[in-house]
Amino acid sequence: MPGRFDLSFDQLADLLPGEPPYRARQLWRALHQGRAPADMTELPSALRRRLTAALPPPLAPTRESVSDGGETVKWLWALDDGAAVETVLMRYPQRATVCVSSQAGCAMACSFCATGQAGFTRNLTAGEIVEQVVHARGHGRSVPAPAGGAWNVVFMGMGEPLANYGPVWSAVERLHADLGFSARHITVSTVGVVPGVRRLATEALPVNLAVSLHAANDDLRNQLVPLNRRYPLGQLMDACRVYLAAKHRRLSFEWALIDGVNDRPADARELAGLAQPLRAHVNLIPLNPTPGYAARGTPAAGIRAFRDRLRTLGVNATVRRNRGTDIAAACGQLAAGAGGAGGAGAAGAGWRSG
Repeated sequence: MPGRFDLSFDQLADLLPGEPPYRARQLWRALHQGRAPADMTELPSALRRRLTAALPPPLAPTRESVSDGGETVKWLWALDDGAAVETVLMRYPQRATVCVSSQAGCAMACSFCATGQAGFTRNLTAGEIVEQVVHARGHGRSVPAPAGGAWNVVFMGMGEPLANYGPVWSAVERLHADLGFSARHITVSTVGVVPGVRRLATEALPVNLAVSLHAANDDLRNQLVPLNRRYPLGQLMDACRVYLAAKHRRLSFEWALIDGVNDRPADARELAGLAQPLRAHVNLIPLNPTPGYAARGTPAAGIRAFRDRLRTLGVNATVRRNRGTDIAAACGQLAAGAGGAGGAGAAGAGWRSG
C-alpha cells in the first residue's frame, strides 16, 4: 500500500473531487510542512474530515530514543510490510541535521557496519525517504534558523543510496522543490557505486558527495568494503574526478579508524595520495562497536595523530565526534534493532570537530 508521501500531486488532487484546483496545491504544501489534515485550517472543516479518512496513514515511529540531553533523537519505523528502518536527528545551537535511511538493511556487507551485517531487506520509496525528513523537521522546529538555512539532510543512514538511485534522487528533488532544501545542504553518501556517482554528475542539482572510503589500497579495501572488488579504487577515483569537474562542490572521504588496520602512517600517506589531487575533505570517524565486528576503534590519541599526519601531508581533515552512541545512533550502528544495540549505513550519523 503506498504511503501518504508516495501519492503524486495528481493522486492527491483525485481525493478532492469538486474542489477548486488550488485546494490540491494547499494540500500538497501542508503535507510537506508536516501537518495532519485536522491542522490544515486553510481547508474547510468538512474537507479536513474527508481527508483524514481518505489519506493513507502517516509513517509512525514504533520507538523514539533520545540522547545527548535531547539533542540527538533516533526513530525506529515499522513499515507497512514489516520492514524496519531508522532515522536520526542531531540538533545544534544554530543548525540541525537529519540522517535518513534509503534502504531497509544493506547489501554492501561492509564488515564493520551493523547495517551491512544485518543484510538487505528492500529499497525504500521516495515517499518513505521524504517522510523521514518531514517528521524529523517537525520534531526539531525549535532549532534557530540563521540566514542561509540551518537544516541539512544526509543520506548516511541505513542502506547504500546509489543502489536505490531512482527513489533517492526523486526524494532529493522533492526535498529541494517542496521542503526548501538547497542542494548545498543535501549530502548523498556511497561506498563506491561507480555508475551511480557518474550518473549523479549529470543531475541538475549539485548535491554534496561523500565517499565512504576507509582504505586507500585495493587489498585492504577489498576486505573492509566488498564492493571494491567490483569497482576498485582506480575506477572510483575516476568517477569522483568526473563528479568534481561537473559540480565543483567539495568532495568528502569518510574514514572509520580501526586500531592497527587503517590508522598507520602508511595508511595516511596512501589516503593523502588520493585526497590531495581531488582536494577532498577527509572526515575521520572513530569506529563504533557493532555486534558482528570484533576489532576496536583507534584510541583518541591515535585519531589525533592520524589527523595531524594528514594535515602535515596537506589534507584538510577533521574528526567527527559521534552523537548518540548510547542509543546506537552513531556511525556504523543503525540496524533497526531493539533497544540500544543496533547499527548507520555508508557513513553514519555524527558531527565534525577539528
